[in-house]
Parts: sequence; C-alpha cells; structure tokens
Amino acid sequence: HLTLFLHYNIQNTTRNQIKKAIEEARVLVNGEAVKPNYKIKANDEIVINILPPKNMSLLPEDIPLEILYEDKDIIVVNKPRGMVVHPAPGNYSGTLVNALLYHSKSLSRINSMRPGIVHRLDKDTSGVIVAAKNDYSHDNLSKQLKKRQVKKIYRAIVWGNILDNSAKIIAPIGRNPIKRTKMAVNTSNSRKAVSYFQVLERFSDFTHVEVAIQTGRTHQIRVHMKFIGHPVLGDPVYSKKKNPFKIKGQVLHAYKLGFLHPANSRYMEFTAPIPDDFNSVLRILREREG
Repeated sequence: HLTLFLHYNIQNTTRNQIKKAIEEARVLVNGEAVKPNYKIKANDEIVINILPPKNMSLLPEDIPLEILYEDKDIIVVNKPRGMVVHPAPGNYSGTLVNALLYHSKSLSRINSMRPGIVHRLDKDTSGVIVAAKNDYSHDNLSKQLKKRQVKKIYRAIVWGNILDNSAKIIAPIGRNPIKRTKMAVNTSNSRKAVSYFQVLERFSDFTHVEVAIQTGRTHQIRVHMKFIGHPVLGDPVYSKKKNPFKIKGQVLHAYKLGFLHPANSRYMEFTAPIPDDFNSVLRILREREG
C-alpha cells in the first residue's frame, strides 16, 4: 500500500513520517487526499509535499542581480542560466530567493518558502522574471497568470530546420508515466498546453525561434519543441543529441514579459538582453552559413 511504497522509495524517512504526511493531506493521489492504507494502482499520479527541515531558514545571500525594474510593489530581474529560482530539497542556497532576500527588505509571504516568487523559470533557462514585494501584488500577478493575461515570449535555438515560418502547438502536457521527473505530451493526467513559434533564422542544422506561450506548464517549450521533432539545443533532459557548443544547459531565454502593474493596472513590458553565450552560438552559426 501507499505508506510502504513511499517508505521504500523516499530516502531518510520513517513509516510514521510518511503516514503523518498522508494523514495531513500532504500526499495526493490523482489530485486527491487518500488514507495511508490506499492500494496503489497502475498510472496513479502521486504528488508529495515534503516539509522542509524544522531548523531550515531562508538566508539572504549577497548574490549580484541584474535588475531590469523595481518599485515598492514589484522587482523584475534578468535571471542568469544556472540559477535555481527558489530553495527546494537538496538546494537551499544560491537561489534567486536568497539573492532577493538580501536585496529587498520586503517580499510577499503568501508562500513562506518561496517569498516573492510568483512564477518560475527552469534552472538552465535565463531571462526575465517578476517577483512580488507584497502579498497584494503577489495575488494580483497570480490571477493575471491564471487568466493567461501575462505575455511571455522566449528565444531558443532548436535542432533541425523547421519548415513552417510559424505555427501553433496545442498538445497536453503531464508527468512522464515512466520517468516522473520528466514531463511529456500525453492524454492521461495532463493539462492543456498552447505554444506559438515563429522562425527568426534558419541554419542547416539549427533554427533560431521565438516562442510565445499561452499556458505555463512545467518545461512547456522544451516538451513542445521535442514533440514536433526539434528539441532545444543543449537540453539535458529532452534532447539526446550531443551539444557541439560550450553551453551548459538548454539554449532557451525568457526574452520578454508583459503584465499589468498590480498597483495601477498600467501595462508594462520588459525585455532581458540575449545572453553572451547564446549570441556566440548564433555568431558561429551565421559564420558557418556565410
């Protein structure tokens, strides 16, 4: 049953800890709370919310931030590739949250372990991200994200030559049934996902694209580009091809973010400059074609 299964599969836990987590509804099976003796079935999706260690505290860290905009309500940052957005098991320092705590005396506390964080970018995706400095701003931005009112545009270099100049990808995304850390296009336990891409430049083996996302699913662009046969260059999870360039992680950049300012509803748009290593890959590709 569920308690035994989790006890054997999660390191450093006791059966009592697991049982308590299930009783406190911190373990959901297919989105619902169950009893500790629940019998697991094939294709069950189990989501666990593990509480951080009691003695763990979020520490401010003097990490440089590239701030694109800041006022009393919000802070907009160009996140570098390689930086984790918020602390998680096994990764409690060096995150954007640690840097924000050092920089700002006030951050929203709606989620105590992720102060300020309204939306996320993958560790190896660079680019523009907004954080909230108070709970009102956090709630307002969250609602805009839910209603799909936030404009999110990315730039990427993908494998292969995309023939269409532009297209809309509508393909539902959920957990990969075999590898639970991966996402996949599937029909069971999945949610609607919509992306639009436009070709900016074509090279013989690669295509430089701009991608706008209407929904914000985990790994959405990476999964969708793989789904159409053009995985993102350097993607360690969704591309099996060897990266011929000296870039660690996927060549994917959150280029533009647009939203209504929480305090006055004025539309604001921010652009994060393309990173140097991304530009250097483009330069090499242009020279090769030249």
